[in-house]
Amino acid sequence: MKAVEQNLEQGSPLQKRRIVVGVVVSDKMQKTIVVKVDRRVRHTMYQKYIERSRRYKAHDENNTAKIGDRVQLVETRPLSREKRWVLQSILRKAEQTPDVNV
Repeated sequence: MKAVEQNLEQGSPLQKRRIVVGVVVSDKMQKTIVVKVDRRVRHTMYQKYIERSRRYKAHDENNTAKIGDRVQLVETRPLSREKRWVLQSILRKAEQTPDVNV
């Protein structure tokens, strides 16, 4: 994973990698997070904006991202059957709320 991070820092012109921003919805897997990315699209007939979302599985080497964190992902080579994204940075940490047993 060091090579991927070095290529990102160098900004290699041969590899344009997509970058998306989303919210972590699951961190229950080892070294993997599930991130929900929202985008707004315009309805073709009614011209209203609709929010569409997609869930991406991303590689989190150190398990640093937690549920509710706003993160930035960068596209990479396939790491597994469903993982094609790597956690680049955590933009905002989620607010900690105390667990309440009901």
